[in-house]
Amino acid sequence: MSGQGADGETLLTAIRDGLRVNGRLSTTNLVGGGIVLALVLIAIVGPELTPHSPIDQNLENRLAAPSSTHPFGTDPHGRDILARVVHGARLSLGLAAIVTGIRLVIGLSVGLVAGYLGGLVDAALMRLVDVQLAFPGIVLALVIAGMLGPSLTNIMIALAVVGWASYARVVRGSVLSLKERPFVEASKLAGTPRHRILLRVLLPNTIAPVVVLATLNSGGVILGIAGLSFIGLGAQPPTAEWGRMVSNGQAYIQSAWWVVTIPGLAIMVTVIGFNLLGDGLRDSLAVEEEQHSSSRGL
Repeated sequence: MSGQGADGETLLTAIRDGLRVNGRLSTTNLVGGGIVLALVLIAIVGPELTPHSPIDQNLENRLAAPSSTHPFGTDPHGRDILARVVHGARLSLGLAAIVTGIRLVIGLSVGLVAGYLGGLVDAALMRLVDVQLAFPGIVLALVIAGMLGPSLTNIMIALAVVGWASYARVVRGSVLSLKERPFVEASKLAGTPRHRILLRVLLPNTIAPVVVLATLNSGGVILGIAGLSFIGLGAQPPTAEWGRMVSNGQAYIQSAWWVVTIPGLAIMVTVIGFNLLGDGLRDSLAVEEEQHSSSRGL
């Protein structure tokens, strides 16, 4: 019973425990979590607090240097860069959350079914995963987005389609190691339907590694959105999106450095925050697993 309780911890418990190493918040988790939390707060309340519109143009004030009126300066169309960066945070983080959610749904479904049923079903689904992983993700996303046409919806679909396979592999591996455990066997003997075993017994036990993977991949999703928008396949004018802002300002990098530097720094800080948080969660989970294995050995 205690083994089942430990293995069946909820998502919130997994995140809370994963943030700690030996009962203390690690520096990596603290810094990464602080950055991500600050970005989320900016994305939620920032657009309501900025005094300028992200799309209103003022050509008489174009390429104005940072000042008290425009702390981050203005772009080639006279739009306030601070307002555009803040609105871009809401857009980028929102799209990243949706893409990650779609990846999770597909990857969890495929991994749970493949790992639990095994046999031909497992072989067929894993070959599909292998085919998907054989193509470089950003190249495949570029092809899909190019075929669908330039829009944020299409790059969201493209990035979701190319990123679910890694989740499926992680979940399948967890299920293979769990399905022979006594508490799973007990559920089978009790006549519990397959779908309830998958959703109520196995799924909660795969959450911790999936959360780590999702956190690490979120930075890559942000980069993917910015990269595809930079080359014109994502956000279209006048949408405030970081990659598009960098693209629009690259011709002015010598005369008005802030036009490119500010959104570029926003992308960099966001990716670093998610990577630090993901690395910290991964290290914490490894320590937790090692301690759990040692206690079992005793």
